[in-house]
Amino acid sequence: MTYDRLVCANCAAPVSEGRCPVCRANRERLQQENFLAGLNPVTLIALLTVLIAAVALLAHQTA
Repeated sequence: MTYDRLVCANCAAPVSEGRCPVCRANRERLQQENFLAGLNPVTLIALLTVLIAAVALLAHQTA
């Protein structure tokens, strides 16, 4: 899950805005936990498409 969709229980604002200390701390923790957490779904789909294309090209070259 990306942190841009999370809502802070302390201030009821999106965590990605970092309005309160709790938001900022959780945003930092999520960014450090997983480098893919900050990516939006469109970017993840694009990376997956490139990976599939690379595997298909490699399979085609070896056959």
